[in-house]
Amino acid sequence: SDEAERSMISKLKSECGHQYTSKLEGMFQDMKLSEDIMKQYKNSFTSPSLARGAGSAGPAGRPGLPALSSSIDLKVSVLTSGFWPGPPGAPCELPPEVQECCSRFETFYLAKHTGRKLFWQPQNGFADIKAQMPKTKHELNVTTYQMCILMLFNQQTTWTYQDLVARTNIPLEELKRHLMSLYVNPKAKILVKLGDSEKKEPEDSDQFTVNPQFESKLVRIKVPLVQLKSSETPAAREGESGAVGSSDVPATVEEDRKHLVEAVVVRVMKSRKTLEHNQLVMEVTRHLTSRFQPSPTLIKQRIEKLIEREYLERSQGDRRVYNYLA
Repeated sequence: SDEAERSMISKLKSECGHQYTSKLEGMFQDMKLSEDIMKQYKNSFTSPSLARGAGSAGPAGRPGLPALSSSIDLKVSVLTSGFWPGPPGAPCELPPEVQECCSRFETFYLAKHTGRKLFWQPQNGFADIKAQMPKTKHELNVTTYQMCILMLFNQQTTWTYQDLVARTNIPLEELKRHLMSLYVNPKAKILVKLGDSEKKEPEDSDQFTVNPQFESKLVRIKVPLVQLKSSETPAAREGESGAVGSSDVPATVEEDRKHLVEAVVVRVMKSRKTLEHNQLVMEVTRHLTSRFQPSPTLIKQRIEKLIEREYLERSQGDRRVYNYLA
């Protein structure tokens, strides 16, 4: 619930400081504002005053937002790029009816917020689509990329892999992953791969069609994403791993963990005043075990940084003993 999330952010803020939770608070605020924006957007199609108010941003000859006749129920989350981790996604070719809805929303939003830009992130989206399969009807919960693939089968029954690449404009690795999810999983085998190749991954000569034998007792089906095998070797992964101890961790998460380790070191030293190195490492590890397992190397590096910034100092009598500086 919203109240539980606010409570958790408040606790993190008191434990780790404002800097640690500033992005979390920004994320929470984005989601709240997005709900309000969507209410205003939907009201703009029913309220004459709001429609006239948005008219100045409409195309010439079409004052206001056009009537909402589409059966698509669009939900958009407008996120501040500085608060949310992850690289920006590549655009893809949305189905025309979906693209029209997105254009309507963009016209509405930019009319209310001048000077801003919207960059659509289809890799983070989801869709519920009604599917009339050869034997049964279902509601499929899929990603935006999977929706783009499946909607093409309304135009013709069979598509080659090369055609799907050209028509969807989805990045190749993402296309492989999302396409395979539609024909590899036996419980969600919406499509069938036609071709001589026995490989699971799609190839240029492969063709795809809707599975005529698909059946399921479930009305609502969530299509899970498959994980492509990584081409990295264990040796390479080990060589790339940083002080946090895992090369799987995104750079933004590594940076947050560094700040968290420093915050815990300061908190422990503030209460204990003086501690030997190994005892401090054990205390910090004990405090952080419920969140992640910090490596001794990472803790040592953060201690050195705190000494440089004069939060701690080494004891004159024993260099392995640290003193807290008030």
